[in-house]
Amino acid sequence: MDFGLVLQTDPPGHATVDLMRRAERNGFRYGWTFDSPVLWQEPYVIHSRILAHTTQLTVGPMVTNPGTRAWEVTASTFATLNEMYGNRTVCGIGRGDSAMRVAGRPPVTLGRLGKAMAAIRDLAEGREAVVDGTPMRLPWVRDGRLPVWMAAYGPKALALAGREADGFILQLADPVLTAWMVRAVREAAAEAGRDPAEVTICVAAPAYVCEDTPDALAHAREQCRWFGGMVGNHVADLVARYGEHSDAVPAALTAYIKEREGYDYAHHGRAGNPDTAFVPDDIVDRFCLLGPEQAHTARLRELARLGVDQFALYAMHDAKEPTIDAYGATVIPALAALE
Repeated sequence: MDFGLVLQTDPPGHATVDLMRRAERNGFRYGWTFDSPVLWQEPYVIHSRILAHTTQLTVGPMVTNPGTRAWEVTASTFATLNEMYGNRTVCGIGRGDSAMRVAGRPPVTLGRLGKAMAAIRDLAEGREAVVDGTPMRLPWVRDGRLPVWMAAYGPKALALAGREADGFILQLADPVLTAWMVRAVREAAAEAGRDPAEVTICVAAPAYVCEDTPDALAHAREQCRWFGGMVGNHVADLVARYGEHSDAVPAALTAYIKEREGYDYAHHGRAGNPDTAFVPDDIVDRFCLLGPEQAHTARLRELARLGVDQFALYAMHDAKEPTIDAYGATVIPALAALE
């Protein structure tokens, strides 16, 4: 199993770079950042610094979207980073949540997302693509490579990921839901004539290493409860589309948002988010990894058995450095021993 670190690009930018360097020293192979240009600093500028100050880390957004930037701009950005640093980028992409909604725009359709994934990949790898009816190519690209990984929850999005994405990003670490969603992606890949094993599976969730005591676990939950609110934004879209009681989406994913009343993106992805009080403790425990290193290792082994190739650790809490170091000292070596 590979490991990634996920950060917001809060100022100062050098702090994000320093944490990514720390992650690489601890055995992490991927460095991810949010991409919401109104809420945080521009990620691709910081990605360039991360790539310049690391040697092996693969860097990308978790996740960008097809609406905030022209597709050829996104492709050119990745291709430029790859030319400078040697094909060390990955494009995580989705319909758009905070980046689009904060700017007053709805998330893009799945149809447009599918076209964008193909166009961005083709352009970044030097092939011709059609963007909004216009054929184009980046003539300066040589030997470019850009894997495109798609974030998804609902059945139609999971099917699109299986048909067209190089990887699938699932933003929660519940084994039951992971099994259901991985199966859906793999079935769609097989139906499209692809080898399901070629779709990389990435689970992304907060991880907080702490003692196995009631007080320590309670504190860890409060530091990570924001994640249930972030996931809840996507779940609310699914409930609006499919209804509260639908066979299309597991109740294990949708039931917890019944008390959700609203969401202010000013607190998006932050510990202490006041709009996530509706998230119960059991959701935090299911969606996140909390407790001593042994608890993290046990959950990750379970996820590995389900076919998860990478765990991407959200570190938006008050124990960033200790959790990164604990993973490097104990968790990552334990999972490497399984290979």
